[in-house]
Amino acid sequence: MDRARPAGIKDVADAAGVSVGTVSNVINRPDSVTDGTRRRVLAAIARLGYVRSESARQLRAGSSRMLGLLVLDMANPFFVAVASGAERSARAAGLGVMLSDSAESAEEEAAYLTLFSEQRVRGVLVTPADRTGATLGILRHHGIPYVCVDRVLPSREGCSVSVDDLAGGALAVRHLLLGGHRSLAYISGPPHLTQCQERYEGALAAVAEGGLPPSALRRIGAARLDVASGRDAGARLLGTLPLPTAVFCANDLLALGVLQALYEAGVRVPRDVALVGYDDMEFAAAAAVPLTSVRQPARRMGELAADLLIEETGERAGAHRHRAIVLEPELVVRASTLRPRRAA
Repeated sequence: MDRARPAGIKDVADAAGVSVGTVSNVINRPDSVTDGTRRRVLAAIARLGYVRSESARQLRAGSSRMLGLLVLDMANPFFVAVASGAERSARAAGLGVMLSDSAESAEEEAAYLTLFSEQRVRGVLVTPADRTGATLGILRHHGIPYVCVDRVLPSREGCSVSVDDLAGGALAVRHLLLGGHRSLAYISGPPHLTQCQERYEGALAAVAEGGLPPSALRRIGAARLDVASGRDAGARLLGTLPLPTAVFCANDLLALGVLQALYEAGVRVPRDVALVGYDDMEFAAAAAVPLTSVRQPARRMGELAADLLIEETGERAGAHRHRAIVLEPELVVRASTLRPRRAA
């Protein structure tokens, strides 16, 4: 055998003194081969370092064992949890996950969806950066099934798994209103992200429900959903007078950045300003001031989304019906919104 190239299935057959079909049976249907033959073939595989070609297997079988997963930002722990859930379901089904990061860019998203199509993945899990959903047309054009994660999708177009962000925004602001706050700010992420807009709309609904005008909730934009953008938004917040007594952030990373900016300016949380985040990331409870946050079941979202995609592309595909699953958020209250009791 030419050591300059990887061992092939014929090399294994020659080394074990069996046919190529027998090697294939050992790999794919080991129970159909006698113990002695199977041991001889496995020894040859180990000795030669043979690894079967997945791309060749795909061409023969007409299906892939890889799912594509495209998220907005893999530096965000929320999407790490989503990916962990998706990978868990995929592994249980004998599948792998190819992970990519669109960096919240519609252009990057289109490029990765094209790459997934070229790789003939079995299906794609995607958190769209393009609010219009136009880039999903790439997958439809190639006949590749997809499930949207963290975004509601009309069930006639495909499956989706999301959290009710309108309810989440309302949960956060109702909590602040119950704490006596009447001057609030919302630190938003990029305006093209549906999730950020819906959290704002939910917050506005709670403001109206509390009998306050929309002006009671100031909106301050942030370029990205990260800590640096939160610090920048926090600095701009400090330049507004009067300073609001409570701040709701579109995610926990923004909230941590705002917390840093307030701390550096000598503004105390929660005594001077109460602070609420969104996602309830693992480290929210470990912040300098433990962060009140709206919890999203991120890992569960990933699991459910992968399960739907596996169902749509597997043996039960004929019975599959598109579904839009919407999970409920939960408010987790911590020190960042609990003002200390005043002495009598």
